[in-house]
Amino acid sequence: MPTSSPFLTPCATTTSNTLALISLKRDETIPALLHAPTPTDPSDPIANTRFGSYPHSTLLHLPWGTQVAASNVGARERKRGKKRKLAEVNNNPANASTTTAQEDETPAQEEPAFEAAASGFAHIVPPTPETWTASLPHRTQVVYTPDASYILQRIRARPGDKVIEAGAGSGSFTHAAVRCVFNGYPNSGDDEKVIRGRVYSFEYHEPRFQALQNEIKEHGLDGVVTVQHADVYAQGFSGAQDVTAIFLDLPAPWMAMSHLTRGGPTQGGPLHSDRPVCICSFSPCIEQAQRAAAKLRELGWVDVGMAAVQQRRIEVRRERIGLMEEGLRGVTAVPATVGEALGRLRELEGKTAVFNAKRKKNDKRDKGAINGHTTEMDVDARSGTVGDGAVNGHHENGEDMMSKKGLPSGSKQQRLKNNLEAAKARKLYKEGRLTHRTEPELKTHTSYLVFGMLPPEWTEEDETKAVAESLAFEKQEVQKRDKVEEVES
Repeated sequence: MPTSSPFLTPCATTTSNTLALISLKRDETIPALLHAPTPTDPSDPIANTRFGSYPHSTLLHLPWGTQVAASNVGARERKRGKKRKLAEVNNNPANASTTTAQEDETPAQEEPAFEAAASGFAHIVPPTPETWTASLPHRTQVVYTPDASYILQRIRARPGDKVIEAGAGSGSFTHAAVRCVFNGYPNSGDDEKVIRGRVYSFEYHEPRFQALQNEIKEHGLDGVVTVQHADVYAQGFSGAQDVTAIFLDLPAPWMAMSHLTRGGPTQGGPLHSDRPVCICSFSPCIEQAQRAAAKLRELGWVDVGMAAVQQRRIEVRRERIGLMEEGLRGVTAVPATVGEALGRLRELEGKTAVFNAKRKKNDKRDKGAINGHTTEMDVDARSGTVGDGAVNGHHENGEDMMSKKGLPSGSKQQRLKNNLEAAKARKLYKEGRLTHRTEPELKTHTSYLVFGMLPPEWTEEDETKAVAESLAFEKQEVQKRDKVEEVES
């Protein structure tokens, strides 16, 4: 296992036995735990995607952000098949003398390398809480980046803090929280007096707990994340100490709030004894949020309030309209003016007239052939000319309607070719009307966030000390003012 986590201290390049993310397009990323072939395990794992196949050997030792071409895996398998057949022939006793001489003269062949595919590519990017949230295997509904970033800001999580997370689920918030509180690995040889940040994660569902525990180990976060399988409703938050930030993603968060008490030599609760503690409850229903807020007020929490994050991405693009856009990528061609619409209608009417004329002449020719008579159409057909209109690709005056490229000058194929050639000389990024709209599909779900803050305990001794400090400060200010008045007088 890696001594450090790629989420916290990533290397400059991809390495074996570490997590990497293969970015296929903006909203499609897949995780891959890279493995290099070894003498004991010579197999080369392959990540198969809709944009091609990527053997792990082609993804190793590359700078993050590198564009990687897809590999033609089938070509290598065919080469292996040829080598296997050659080996079978060489193992034949009848060919032993011949093959021995050939082996002495021919050097040993290396394993055939992967060939680049004709199309397909991807980018290899480092794992972060944001990219991991977009690519992780969903075991439950996840806390997406907009919610997670707002929650961590409101509960005042910072490097060196201890955080409780109840209801870990798929581990999305776990990765975001550990990056927020990380200030060094434990037993790293630095100053031992420095308090290291840690995340205490609790999960009731055992299969999800085991899956999350394995992911934390694979990602190198087991030194800063403690995952426990427990029922926080009944057992509380055992093992957590000096916690200053809490996140509850539970069906009934109010049932676990009674276990959130201050710690100390006698009390033994998970919360810090001297610092303010902030809490957030994540609930999909407004009734859950109401009960959670009422329970917080009952237990003495202050600044209780609710918020909902309505984050939307805005897509900005240029809208181009006109028949000259037909055939271009990302454009639905419609007439931009009445003149364009009338021109297209005239073109269609002309094609319809030519088609009808040709059909009538064919009908006359077929009818004459049936009756045993020779018609004018038969004579025209034998001579290769047509009497009326533009039929068979010729005008009345014999002018060829075929373009220089072999396509009919009025055909759709020729029109699309002309539009593509004209687009090369245009500046499409400057044309059209600039528009924007919100994204059509939102990767989020309804959530109500209930926040609260538990102030430090205030005893009579603290009150007496505060009054004494206040009186001493006022006395010093009076003395300073008296000295200033004496100097001025």
